[in-house]
Amino acid sequence: MKFFDLLRTANHNLFRNKVRTFLTILAIFVGSFTIILNVGINAGVNAFIDDQTTALGGDNFIMLMSKDSEAMMSEQMSASTGPQEFTEKTNTLGVLSNKDIEKLKDIDGIDADSFYSPTPLNGTGYVTSSKTDKKYNVSNAMILPPGNFNIPLAAGSLVDQTEDAKQKSQIVLPPDYPQALGYEKDEDIIGQTITFALKDEFDNTFKEFKAEVVGVEANGIVSSQFGMLLSRALYDEMYAFATKHYPENYEAPTYYVMATFDNTRFSEDEIKQIISDAGYSAWTINDMMGVIRTFFDVIMIVFGIFGGIALLAAAIGIVNTLLMSVEERTREIGLDKALGMSSGRVFAEFATEAILLGFWGSAVGVAIAILIGNATNAAVHAPGGFLEVFPTFNLFHFTVSNVLPIILIVMFIALIAGTAPAWKAAHKNPIEALRYE
Repeated sequence: MKFFDLLRTANHNLFRNKVRTFLTILAIFVGSFTIILNVGINAGVNAFIDDQTTALGGDNFIMLMSKDSEAMMSEQMSASTGPQEFTEKTNTLGVLSNKDIEKLKDIDGIDADSFYSPTPLNGTGYVTSSKTDKKYNVSNAMILPPGNFNIPLAAGSLVDQTEDAKQKSQIVLPPDYPQALGYEKDEDIIGQTITFALKDEFDNTFKEFKAEVVGVEANGIVSSQFGMLLSRALYDEMYAFATKHYPENYEAPTYYVMATFDNTRFSEDEIKQIISDAGYSAWTINDMMGVIRTFFDVIMIVFGIFGGIALLAAAIGIVNTLLMSVEERTREIGLDKALGMSSGRVFAEFATEAILLGFWGSAVGVAIAILIGNATNAAVHAPGGFLEVFPTFNLFHFTVSNVLPIILIVMFIALIAGTAPAWKAAHKNPIEALRYE
């Protein structure tokens, strides 16, 4: 019997008893639907976290600091420490000197050329546009660090860092600023010019700086925490004005530096140990994002267990359906075997029926899960939706690579469940089967 003939015969036999087959497929559907939604959420969450990881510079990103700085930052990030008594040691971040930075650059495995010390542009200032009379605080303005940064954007692009664009005054705005500056959509402000103003603390006057908006950041766990991203030309001009009354040898304090490490030679634990042995501390992407990923992974495991229980119940249903089918078709099996049908062919027919039960149940479950997932994505990103502020975060993320394995796994489970009924049918004695009432 040809393969497609086998499929057609098995499919025909399945739907002899439509109600029983429908109920079995429904049970498989429930399990498949639950699991594919779980997989979709897991993929969506991890895709979003991966975007945030990329925004920080990739898997080989590392943040270097003094041990005092790490202790202080850890205390600030902890919600359970409570008020801390003031001492100069515990309340002052450790500053990295030029000597410290040179020592860190000499550490084997650290890319010295990737070092970047973020120096936010602080001071009294505001940003406004021709579309509004309101003025808004300058939010942590800094230049975009060099390297593998791919900050998710709601519109536009990052500042141009090519040689030809180094003299351009460009800016990427944080989320919500376009609307505050009088533009209805993020896209509307791209290419427009806005005005910065910084205060001269010596004579209480403000100086204005013009900048072209080239992008708007998308809300994220970490990506939108960079603040305003300035081109090098704009940053240098504003920084020179902000520090023009400082001593000539003034250097902004460096509390931590960003860099990359050779992750082909060293694991995160190894490079952190090397840095610790040198007297410093380091945080990697997993230190910053690992807790969030672990939290979601635990939730997904719980959901996966529920889906597995549903599939187990469905497997029992497959066994019951096929056993009943074997009993109902006993005389037919006997006649087929008396006319020369082999036991292997009988086994193949019932095994194929089991596989088809798994296929139809999982295919319907996957199709409905994708429809519901995509509709949910649209709903939660609509105005008023709880993910409206995170436009790059799709709650459900479906791809061939995470959908197809679910269908194949369910079909395999169905095959295992149908093995016993198929074996029973294949080993029927044809004479006894023909006498069966």
